[in-house]
Amino acid sequence: MREIHVIGIGAGDPDQLTLQAVRVLRSTDVFFVLDKGEVKSDLTRLRHDMLETHIPQGGYRVVEARDPERDRRAGGAAYSPAVGDWRSARADIYERLITEELGEDESGAFLVWGDPALYDSTLGILEEVLARGAVAFEYDVVPGISSVSALVARHRTGLNRVARPVQITTGRRLAEGFPEGVDDVVVMLDAQQTFRRYAGEDVDIYWGAYIGTADEILVSGPIAEAGPRIERLRAEARERKGWIMDTYLLRRNPDTE
Repeated sequence: MREIHVIGIGAGDPDQLTLQAVRVLRSTDVFFVLDKGEVKSDLTRLRHDMLETHIPQGGYRVVEARDPERDRRAGGAAYSPAVGDWRSARADIYERLITEELGEDESGAFLVWGDPALYDSTLGILEEVLARGAVAFEYDVVPGISSVSALVARHRTGLNRVARPVQITTGRRLAEGFPEGVDDVVVMLDAQQTFRRYAGEDVDIYWGAYIGTADEILVSGPIAEAGPRIERLRAEARERKGWIMDTYLLRRNPDTE
């Protein structure tokens, strides 16, 4: 039976891999890497760097495939179908890779940024491949340090305050307002910089981009003060690299109406 490992590799720092992740890396025969194109080639390079750091003896294969494009213009009612189409296209690639590149008695791995359980599609895609019935395999999951954990560690703060909840959401959801009864909100996947709408409120932001990498940028403070700096740094970084991955924590004064 083929065996697949879904390994959380953290936010970019090779030192943030867990001992369990390193142990599983060293027992894996084939690593599957989806190439996101020249603009994001450094993401592929980071994966190779991690392998070379933790498996210096080699003995493994790396198989790359081009990641399918997703329609990022789709919004509203079209958003979920667009994501579904993209995941199915990825499932086609996963199925082919596992069938053609992994022997019956070999183990393969997908290296997932952060933690596989947090805003990542790999587990759902593997379940779709299994449901198709064309190829059989078993898989396990190795948790990783998420960008959320790395963000608050770098800012030396916690995710929540005493006896208070914290919620992780997306920029798309934050645009609808703060979640009811929650004053600490972690925001991911926010291309629209939705935090700007709260510049007039008593809200602090803890923001980070390219967390865990040599390009890491950190900014914190009241949104009214930190917001314009974040916008400028974000625009400059995106222009320089061609892409950006950022995450932030919003902390609202509980007395704010």
